[in-house]
Formats: sequence, C-alpha cells, structure tokens
Amino acid sequence: MRIAIAHWQDRISPVFDVSDRLLLIDIEDGRELKREDNVLNCLGPFERARDVHRLGVQVLLCGAVSRPLETALISTGVRVLGVICGEWEDVLSAY
Repeated sequence: MRIAIAHWQDRISPVFDVSDRLLLIDIEDGRELKREDNVLNCLGPFERARDVHRLGVQVLLCGAVSRPLETALISTGVRVLGVICGEWEDVLSAY
C-alpha cells in the first residue's frame, strides 16, 4: 500500500489544495518499506488528482481539502482521509 501525507514543517499541511510537499510511504504487512518526498507543482484540482494517482497513492492523509479536489481524488481511486492535523509521524503511527 502507498500512503501519501501532505506535510509542511513536520506537520500535516493545513490545506492540501496549496500544499507543495507530499511524503510517500510504502507499507507492506504493517511494515514500512520506503519513504520518498515529492514536490507537487500543479495547483488545479484535476491536475493535482492526476499527479497523486500517477504516484500510485492509495490513501491520502491531509488537512483540509476542497470538495472539487477531494471528488477528483476519489474518482481516481485515492481514499482521502482529511481534516487531520498534528505531527505527521504521530499521524502515520496512529494510522
């Protein structure tokens, strides 16, 4: 499974629509296999959803997310878990 966390300064980014950092974490059998930090360049909801999907993300953990972007992400098969805040390491552990 590939989880993506929108982050800013070691915390969940408050608004995914304008977040430029995405941490990708590959997990298998409950164990972390790999971490990779990515920069997101596009701001439009459909382009952003397309980029997240192309990265192979299955679950997105984020703060606030607009309805158009959330709908676009869901339509590509990405499960969106929004309205999350805190240190991203703590959020990942809780997930």
